Amino acid sequence: MDEIIEVKVARIHPDAVLPVQGSKLAAGFDLHSVNRVEVKKGTTELLPTGLVLAIPPGWEGQVRCRSGLGKKGLILPNGVGTIDADYRGELMVLAHWIGEGDSFVVEKGERIGQILLKRVPEIHFVEVEREALDDTERGAGGFGSTGRF
Repeated sequence: MDEIIEVKVARIHPDAVLPVQGSKLAAGFDLHSVNRVEVKKGTTELLPTGLVLAIPPGWEGQVRCRSGLGKKGLILPNGVGTIDADYRGELMVLAHWIGEGDSFVVEKGERIGQILLKRVPEIHFVEVEREALDDTERGAGGFGSTGRF
């Protein structure tokens, strides 16, 4: 077992559920909605968790979709939401409905996403002239330049 990272969590809603792993080896910790929210077709709603986290310096929280909800059509419009170590507001999950029907109702207490904690290395960008960058096989090829297979 690697090191254990302590993340302080405050409940700001009486029905808030602390993040929990769905299984012993799950990478993500499930997040639950504290409200019933209807997400209409083609719209995006903020789903509150009733939690405030103190993510340690050098770490970030990545909020991701639950695959079961994604399969139904409830997705995160930004793919992955980033929670910075200095953010102390309520943890929210962005939800966008693209599935069948006019809307999707997220029930109070429903699992709405998951959070993963990832290390953030200290980075220093060093400005150089273009010629100082090494060449690669791909070069300046843009979107799709490496092909499908």
